[in-house]
Amino acid sequence: MSDKRAITMDDIARLAEVSKPTVSRALSGSPLVKEATRNRVLSVARKHGYAVNRNAQKLRRKRTNTIAVSLDFRSHQQGHISDPFMFDLLAGVSEALGDRNQDLLLCAPNHNDTDAFQNILWSRGSDGFIILGQGHREEMLNEFAATGAPLVVWGAGAESAPYCVVGSDNHLGGRLAGDYLMDRGCRHIVFVGDTSFREIGLRFSGFSSAVAARNRDVKTDCIELHNFSYEAAHDAANHYLDVTELRPDGVFAFSDTAAMAFISAFREAGLQVPGDVSVVGYNDIPSAAYFTPRLTTIRQDIHQAGRVLVAKLMRILDGERPSSGVIRTELIVRET
Repeated sequence: MSDKRAITMDDIARLAEVSKPTVSRALSGSPLVKEATRNRVLSVARKHGYAVNRNAQKLRRKRTNTIAVSLDFRSHQQGHISDPFMFDLLAGVSEALGDRNQDLLLCAPNHNDTDAFQNILWSRGSDGFIILGQGHREEMLNEFAATGAPLVVWGAGAESAPYCVVGSDNHLGGRLAGDYLMDRGCRHIVFVGDTSFREIGLRFSGFSSAVAARNRDVKTDCIELHNFSYEAAHDAANHYLDVTELRPDGVFAFSDTAAMAFISAFREAGLQVPGDVSVVGYNDIPSAAYFTPRLTTIRQDIHQAGRVLVAKLMRILDGERPSSGVIRTELIVRET
């Protein structure tokens, strides 16, 4: 091969002994190409310094191969997201998009309304949307879905939702947490979380149904935590201990971050976890397994979540209408 001209796709096809369309499909990550063939094409391309011009590739296609991702900034104090779970979920989505050779466009906090989303679509900034967290945006999401925009939402499904939703079985997660705490002998259990959020409300509902099914004398309290940060949960725990004479012996928190904050506050008040109080979190963020004591929690598989969210959006972009999906929801028992 002469060094006087750049290598072309025709050259790659000849050297790899495949057709030019096969080269194109292999370089774009098409599942239609066998792995051995793809590896041979990629090896030839790398050897001769061939790089795909993705901008030119996008111009030739109807799609941009870019997916916009929006985080629920507005549900967090001053737009700051402090719960690691959302970033773990974003990483899962990013990985799944990368496996499909898709770019990710992260929407800015002020680009979280119907007009901003529509402008992104109309300007061909993205092919569709993955919304991480419904929060209190359901009215806006309903409005955006009514325009026919392709979107998939991480959250809790409802029969009336006009868009595809992927999430864990929050009601089941709540039941699992309630049963675990009662199995440990807890008779005064505190639920921590903002039940006006659909996901959190379902966790509380599942927890309440577990308590009711046991038909035992179990006292329950609910601390409505409207700020999702560690600091807010820690302050809420201290306030609860200040105003309550009867100490709880169980806590079910809407997130691992809140659970860890309550454990720290209880320790500072002289309560032992799990000796005096058993605690269950939600999400199973990576630090939950290394916190001291190691946190018992309800796991949401972020890698499965990312794959399912991306797969359903790709089906929508292909003209299908996939149903909402539920990922694995399981109790992970550790030390608390």
